[in-house]
Amino acid sequence: MSGLCGWVGYSSTDDEIQQLIERMVYPLIRFDGSQARSLTGNSAALIIAASNRYTHVYQKDGWLVGLWGYVRFRNTELNQLAGVEGVAKILADQWQKKGEKILEDLTGEFVCCILNSNLQEAILATDRMGTRPLFYQVSHQGLLFGSSTDTIAAHPLATPEVNLQGLYNYVFFHMIPGPDTVYHGQKRLLPGEYLSYKKGSIEVKKYWQVQFREKEKRPFIELKQEFLSLLHSSVSEAVGDQKVGTFLSGGTDSSTVAGILGEVTGQPARTYSIGFEATGYDEMEYARIAARHFSTDHHEYYVTPEDVVTAIPQIATVFDQPFGNASAIPAFYCARMARADGLDTLLGGDGGDELFGGNVRYAKQYIFSLYENLPSVLRKKVVTPLALNIPEGNGLQFVRKARSYIEQASIPMPGRMEAYNLLVRYNYENVFTSEFLANIDPIQPSVLSRQTYDQTHAHSLINRMLAFDWKFTLADNDLPKVIKACELTGMDVSFPLLNNAIVDFSARLEPQLKLKGTKLRYFFKEALRDFLPDEIIVKQKQGFGLPVGIWLQKHKLLQTLAADSLNDLKSRKIIRSDFIDKLLGQYLYEHASYHGTMIWLLMMLEHWYKQRINI
Repeated sequence: MSGLCGWVGYSSTDDEIQQLIERMVYPLIRFDGSQARSLTGNSAALIIAASNRYTHVYQKDGWLVGLWGYVRFRNTELNQLAGVEGVAKILADQWQKKGEKILEDLTGEFVCCILNSNLQEAILATDRMGTRPLFYQVSHQGLLFGSSTDTIAAHPLATPEVNLQGLYNYVFFHMIPGPDTVYHGQKRLLPGEYLSYKKGSIEVKKYWQVQFREKEKRPFIELKQEFLSLLHSSVSEAVGDQKVGTFLSGGTDSSTVAGILGEVTGQPARTYSIGFEATGYDEMEYARIAARHFSTDHHEYYVTPEDVVTAIPQIATVFDQPFGNASAIPAFYCARMARADGLDTLLGGDGGDELFGGNVRYAKQYIFSLYENLPSVLRKKVVTPLALNIPEGNGLQFVRKARSYIEQASIPMPGRMEAYNLLVRYNYENVFTSEFLANIDPIQPSVLSRQTYDQTHAHSLINRMLAFDWKFTLADNDLPKVIKACELTGMDVSFPLLNNAIVDFSARLEPQLKLKGTKLRYFFKEALRDFLPDEIIVKQKQGFGLPVGIWLQKHKLLQTLAADSLNDLKSRKIIRSDFIDKLLGQYLYEHASYHGTMIWLLMMLEHWYKQRINI
C-alpha cells in the first residue's frame, strides 16, 4: 500500500527513531515493497511510502511537508510553479502566506501533512471526497498520524484498545464509519477536513463542503458537451504516464470509463471482469457487451468458492479495521489479473451512482416522499392512524402494502432507510450479548446518520441522499474496498468519476436531471446514449456482488470455514451463541442471500481478530 505516517512531539535517540520509522512504515509497504522516504526534525517525523508519481516531499528550516497521491493546484500559476519546484514546496510556501485557505486550491486524490518541527505544530488534510484515508491519535506527548490504523498502533505512544462501539457500528453499517475507528482514541479525518495541532490540542474543521446549486438551468446539449469533455480530461489526468487498465463490471460507470480510456490513450483499453457461477450474480455478459462495443483488450476470471476460502485470510490482513463488504474479493482477483499483466494502476468507476443518482434506493425513497405531499393534518390525524390501526394479519394484499407504505413513509429521513438494515431486522438484543451491550450505545449509528444527513446544504431529497452516500457509501465503504483490494496486489487505483471538476459539475445539475420521477441517473444515461451500448443503458444495477449465501449452502469447505470462524467468535462474548447457532443451522437455509450477509460480517470480524489480536 502507499501512504504516509509520522508524529509530532516524540523524541528519542537516532537509532530508536530509525527503528520506529521502520515499524510504522511496515504496514504501508508489506504487500508491494514501495520505497519509503522519511523526513525528521525536532521531535517530529514524516514518512511517505509510494511510487514517485504519488510522493511529494519538502524539508527546510524546520518545515516537513509531504503529500501522498495525485494532486494538483487549481490555480494555473501555482500549478506551473509546482511543475518546476514540486507540489510540496509550493504548498509549504503558500501555507505560510495563506494558511488553511491554500487547501481549497488543492485538487485530486491525496492526503497531505505539514509539520513545523520547531513549533511542534501540524496540519493534516484529506481530499474533498476522502478517497485516501488519514487516521490520527493525540497522546499526552504529541500527535500520531497515518494512512492506516496499523501504522499508529506501531508507535509506543499509541493505545490500540478495541473500541466496542466501533464493533457494534461495524455490524450495523458493515464497516466502521468515520470519524470513529476500531480503536479507542484513534479517529479518521472525514472528506474535505483538515486537522490543526498546536500546543497539545487539536481542532478539526472543513476546508470544503459541497454547495448544491439546485436552480441553475442550462441547455441539455451544453451540459452534455461539458460532461463529455470532463470525462476525457479526468480519465486523462488519472492515466498520466502510467500503464493503466480498468475494472469492467458491465455497468454504466465502468463501461463509460473503459470507453473513455480507449479514446484518451488511442489504444484498446485493458479491461478486467469477474464472473460467478451463480444465477442472478453473474454480469459477465454485460462486461463482454461493453468490451466488444469499445474493442477493449478484455480479461476475465470466474471466482470460485475455493478462491473465497483462499482470499479470506488475506482480505482480513489487508484491512486495518473490520470490513464486511464481500465485493473486496472479486475486486482483489481483478487487481491480481491486472498486476500479472504488468499494469501500474487500475481505474475504478466508483462514484457515478452517488454523483448522478443511480442507486435503486433513491427511487424508493422518492416514492415514500410523495406521502409527505399530503396535507399534514390529513396525514397525522386521519390517514396514518387509520392505516396503523388495521390489524397486521389482514389478508388483503392491498391493505398490507398500504399499511407497510405508510409505516415507512411516516418515518423521517434518514431513519427511513434503516428499515432495511440487517441488524434492525434481527433486533440488536437478539444478536449481541448482554455483556457487550452494557458497554455500547445502540442508537449511536442512527445519531451519526442523522448528523451527516442534516449537515447537507441541499433542499432536494436526491441531493441530500447523494451527499449522505458520499460519506457512508463512498468514503467509508466502496473506496476503501477497492483501494485495499488493490493493495494486496501492489496495484495503485484511481477514481476518475470523482475528479473535483466532475463533482462540481454534478453539484450544478438540477435535481430532476439526476432522478426524474423514478428514472435513475437520467442525465448521465441521456448524455451517453450515443456512446454506451443500449443494453447497458437499460440494464439494472448489479456490480461485483459475491454470492456468499448461496455458496455457504452448498460448498463444504466454505461452510466449515464459516462454522469454525463463528464458533471461535463465541469466545469473544460479543455475539450471542444462540444467535450464531440459529444463523448457521436455520436462518441460512431459509434465505441464503439475506442471512449469508450476516454470516459473512461475523466471519470477517473473527478473522480480523485472528490477524490483529493474539487472543
